[in-house]
Amino acid sequence: MNTPLDQVLAKVASQKTALPELYGDIDFDVTPERFTTDPRASVAPRLARAKLDPDKIALIKAYTMLGDVVADAYAALMPRYGFRPLVAMLTKACDEGVAAVPDAPPELAAFIADMERVPEWLDMDLVREGQRLDRNAAANLGPFAIRGAFIATFMNKYAALPMALTGTLSNDTAARRVNETATFFTSTLLPGSLERHGAGFRAAAMVRLMHSMVRFNALKRSNRWDVGVYGIPIPQVDQMPAGLIPIFLMSYKIVGEGRKTFTAEERARVELARYRCFLLGLPEDLLADTPQGVVDTMNARSATLRAGFDDATCGELVRATLSAYLPPDERPENRLFDQVERGFSKVFFLRNFMNGDVAAARRMGVEIGPRDFMLFGLVALLVTSQLTAYRLARRVPGLSEIADARLVGRLKRQLKRYGHAEFTSDAEKYRPTTGAKPAAAA
Repeated sequence: MNTPLDQVLAKVASQKTALPELYGDIDFDVTPERFTTDPRASVAPRLARAKLDPDKIALIKAYTMLGDVVADAYAALMPRYGFRPLVAMLTKACDEGVAAVPDAPPELAAFIADMERVPEWLDMDLVREGQRLDRNAAANLGPFAIRGAFIATFMNKYAALPMALTGTLSNDTAARRVNETATFFTSTLLPGSLERHGAGFRAAAMVRLMHSMVRFNALKRSNRWDVGVYGIPIPQVDQMPAGLIPIFLMSYKIVGEGRKTFTAEERARVELARYRCFLLGLPEDLLADTPQGVVDTMNARSATLRAGFDDATCGELVRATLSAYLPPDERPENRLFDQVERGFSKVFFLRNFMNGDVAAARRMGVEIGPRDFMLFGLVALLVTSQLTAYRLARRVPGLSEIADARLVGRLKRQLKRYGHAEFTSDAEKYRPTTGAKPAAAA
């Protein structure tokens, strides 16, 4: 789907009139500092120097100023209801329908209706196949890689500030955010989870509300947010990496091989990722369905993001996440897992997001030593053998069903280990600077 640019710009501008209490004083014609077309200032100068589609660049610029119209409207009810009642109503509406919520506000009905909308391109059979395919990596690699992938979201100060404002600079809060992220992606892979009343559908709604709560609190309850510098908190373009990084890496490899289309299995994984992102509120314009389209969209976002690493924001987030203890308790086996997983995650981060540059990682606060490389090698050997075994089992009739049932069981045990995910953003935990606006009771 390619929405004409003037319609996208109109949607961006409509936030001002649709939700004046949140966006009424924002100039949507401004180009925030975070957006740049100068290769020397870009986080990806090589991409910025390349010949990128100017229409794609204009689209990325527009979506840099777009929040989530329906979820933002619901989150803006916080001063009236408080954030916990909003979460409770949304949970009930996901599980039982809006009609089951007494005196449900119209904003809740609009929110759920937007998630219930079925896009024209959606093939749920492909989504289910994508879930089956992704369960292997989630069960075998996920527990070891999640911290490293989470750290990667803190590499740029313009994208990382919302997380810093939510109080994620403490070890305990960082651990909760990592486990919540793992819970979301894991829950969306269980059988039936992305159906209307599934656990993944509900988790997507909770994450979407959390993002909108962050926008509300950053704009209205903290004086650290400058729209002229950062744009809109958690704009749509910043949600692409978390939802599409695996698909981007796969597409990048496919394009490098000279292929123009996905195989059947690749297509199923793409359909899963696209629908999961759709449930999170991403515009369909950002959900490309060809290898080149995925690469071009992600490259346009990277090429136009201004480089910037602020140690007080990015560095503290990295250090807090690395120091966080993720297991549910301190039994000996969990302490051992923590040490192994921590070492693996650091090297995983280095290889996948820092191009192997140890010195650059060290400047970000990620110290990587020989022991970490040794742990990475041992875990990689174990994980690779498990991934291969389950991949081969998929091709054997009868054994395929048994193997998938084992993976589902492992994912359910992992969810218990991650703990209950709240997916909330409490204004009392924000980090205002001197002279900040007083927070209204939530």
